[in-house]
Amino acid sequence: MKTFAQKLEKYADLAVKVGANVQKGQEVIIKAPIDAAELVRIVTEKSYEAGAKRVYFNWTDDQLDHLRLKYVSEDVLRDYPVWKAAGLETLVKRGAACIDIRTPGIGVTDGIDPHKSAVDQETEWKALDAYYDYRMSDRVSWTILIYPTVSWAKKMFPGKIRELAVSDLWNVIFKMTRVDLEDPIQAWKEHQKNLADKLSVLNRKKYRKLHYRAPGTDLEIAFDPAAHWDGGASMSSSGTPFVANIPTEEVYTLPLKTGVNGTVTSTKPLNYGGVLIEKLSLTFREGRIVRVEAEQGEEVVRHLIDTDEGSHYLGEVALVPNDSPISKSGLIFYTTLFDENASCHLAIGKAYPTCLDGGTKMSEEELEVHGANNSLIHVDFMIGSNRLDIDGQTVSGKWEPVFRGGVWAL
Repeated sequence: MKTFAQKLEKYADLAVKVGANVQKGQEVIIKAPIDAAELVRIVTEKSYEAGAKRVYFNWTDDQLDHLRLKYVSEDVLRDYPVWKAAGLETLVKRGAACIDIRTPGIGVTDGIDPHKSAVDQETEWKALDAYYDYRMSDRVSWTILIYPTVSWAKKMFPGKIRELAVSDLWNVIFKMTRVDLEDPIQAWKEHQKNLADKLSVLNRKKYRKLHYRAPGTDLEIAFDPAAHWDGGASMSSSGTPFVANIPTEEVYTLPLKTGVNGTVTSTKPLNYGGVLIEKLSLTFREGRIVRVEAEQGEEVVRHLIDTDEGSHYLGEVALVPNDSPISKSGLIFYTTLFDENASCHLAIGKAYPTCLDGGTKMSEEELEVHGANNSLIHVDFMIGSNRLDIDGQTVSGKWEPVFRGGVWAL
């Protein structure tokens, strides 16, 4: 049986060799919480062993963020450090790989005015728009993985002492990312092949529309003829394959911006900026969100949707079967990285141009012609369950089952 140290090393291996797939002579940006320093050191060593030219660090801390939001004025929050944005943009323009190690940030905005939190997030999105565009357009390789915190572990395993809760959470993370297997990298290659097989079926079908039906959900989504499904491994503009999310169980595409009609209701909590949003219900008319309701966190959602014009529309449609390993764990993770891979989901905001034939070479005007939404934001919310049925409309106009009872019917 592998020791914790051995599993942590395998986790770092996965981030460097499968996630960002660091190449010889490449610069690397690691964004990570200070709690994850031990993992960052291992990832850094693995990056240099892979031939990285230099590794840069962007440290974060939830408690420091809370203090900044608590004491800093709104005017200061609107003044993002120019040097930081310029530095990140410069690095991705030089082809740097990006490795993000995240925590769920549970409680980081407790007691903070939601308006201040929204201003802070919007300011960061605007300042880092070019940096994020390089990532979402796959012009560089990038990956996201998670690191457990005591607050997150206690949220998931209430009643357990902190040491046991954190240990249990680590074991779940290692299992969900295939780190607990004898050869995690080979396991990921096999997993990517399975996703590629499903993509092949969907792209051959070339559905015009999908129709979702579930309790609280009756939604129809249309697609541009140039749209295609993606998932598993991506390819950077330099030809480097990479995996953006560890773990990943989804296949996804972009909706026609004005082709979404009906109502959809979330099935899992959305942790946005440390605030849990529960039972979110959105109604769309010709793509635009015209009604918002939530049992918890509704004000936060309304701030989010009012970020810009594009934040009133969808940018991603993702299919994940209810029998995925993460879903079968029976756990709610309170972090999108895991929960979105347990559930079919949609994303408010920016679309991935990589899901359009030739999309990465299109201008903003050309992307708009093909119905690709543009926004500062991209926020996923989960809608899958064992009661979700999805039908697809073929090019001939015939409707056929895609999901039944939350699992593939194809």
